Amino acid sequence: MSSYDYDVVVIGGGAAGLTASGIAANFGAKTMMIEQEKLGGDCTWTGCVPSKTLIRAGKVIHDMRKAAAYGITGNHLQVDMEKVIRHVHEVRTEIYEDADRPEIFEEMGIDVEFGRAAFTDPHIIRFETKEGATKEVTSKKIFICTGAKAFVPPIEGVDEVDYLTNESLFEIDRLPEHLVVIGGGPIGSEMSQSFVRLGSKVSVIDMAPRIMMNDDEELAGILREKLEEEGVNYYLNASVKRVSKISKGVGVTIDRDGQETVVQGDALLLATGRRANMDSLNLEAAGVHYSGSGIEVNDKCRTNVRHIYAVGDVTGRYQFTHMSEHMAKVAVTNALLKIPMKIDTRHVPWCTFTSPELAHVGATRNELEANGKQYQEYRFPFSKIDRALTDGESTGWIKIYAKKGNGKILGADVLGAHAGEMISQYALAMRNGVSLRQFADTIHPYPTYGLGARRAADQWYIKNQSETLVKWLKRIFRLRGEIPDYNDPERIV
Repeated sequence: MSSYDYDVVVIGGGAAGLTASGIAANFGAKTMMIEQEKLGGDCTWTGCVPSKTLIRAGKVIHDMRKAAAYGITGNHLQVDMEKVIRHVHEVRTEIYEDADRPEIFEEMGIDVEFGRAAFTDPHIIRFETKEGATKEVTSKKIFICTGAKAFVPPIEGVDEVDYLTNESLFEIDRLPEHLVVIGGGPIGSEMSQSFVRLGSKVSVIDMAPRIMMNDDEELAGILREKLEEEGVNYYLNASVKRVSKISKGVGVTIDRDGQETVVQGDALLLATGRRANMDSLNLEAAGVHYSGSGIEVNDKCRTNVRHIYAVGDVTGRYQFTHMSEHMAKVAVTNALLKIPMKIDTRHVPWCTFTSPELAHVGATRNELEANGKQYQEYRFPFSKIDRALTDGESTGWIKIYAKKGNGKILGADVLGAHAGEMISQYALAMRNGVSLRQFADTIHPYPTYGLGARRAADQWYIKNQSETLVKWLKRIFRLRGEIPDYNDPERIV
């Protein structure tokens, strides 16, 4: 094909598609973006934005219940779930209007179309508009950014009961009396805490032996204890056999060690992961390879077809909004500028926004040990962070994994208030080769959580002090103090 209608066609208008379209247009490419529903995608409408707004509502009432500890007393608190959800809708609409409206991208020179897109050829995309007309466009480069949707596991009876996913949870107008959650991962953990705080009884079921299986086991265990203190009830090591209608809602039959139990509630939330949106793309017509996990790409986000790239959740690789944006930058830079960029797989941060938050970046402790990597762990408790104490947020730990000699950071886990902000410091340090010594030598304002991140780095100095050297210094300078026990593994300064 000697000429194309567009330099770039982006399929999907979520975080990945919006970023890819914006970068392409900024580079001077004639660009079209095709979205099936509304711009903003999962993050704006059914994911990050509404969930964090609901989390905030839960935290507000939780803090109000604790107000007496600060000498503040008030009237009995009530939750109007209809108004809570209305506020959630208002926030996501505000973000859409500010950042995701079609007019914003049209002003960049991007042609925005709405419809379900599919390949008819490696360079041809066909879609049907809302008016019912069929359009066909050709493009030199194509970026698939169709995201993912909630995965509904094939549980016996699931099609016969009413259930919620993240796609319907934020449309309810009644607070469940007893919410049953299947899934103890990030979504299940965030929503279980939020609904307990809003006033629901919550039971969480998971086949795993613990919650948050991708996070540090010790910190995930502390988080579970915190959630249990607030009222979340767990059924772990439990396989779901079937779900069924009961008079007041739904019954979930589980099996634990050969014993069947029925967990009953008036609402059921399936927090069982997400699956790539690719069924309607007719990828076979383009010759694009894919699997059950998603569209297969290399570290440049390119598929097996040289001019076709896939970005974000549809690849199944990193289902985080921030990684969708990162992958879009990598893909467009490779495709249009021919500048070789690869996905930064070594410094991928994530955060679960429970209270306390649980965050990670880099290698996990299990990965380091499995690969035979030499490292030392540096720990620091939130109970020694003055800002955490003033805020009443003393639960949590910072754990840094680094090389003993030069202090090169290999990974970090943080459980505590503002862990997502703190993990960003470690991600920045790792990305730019900042050692723990350099981190510790950097001035941070007091009192802040960021200073807590620095004090954790200070432990590199503490653990790498030489007792022999200190003895010589005492002798040379005639110092008279006691020498600390440098061999104490629990020593934290």
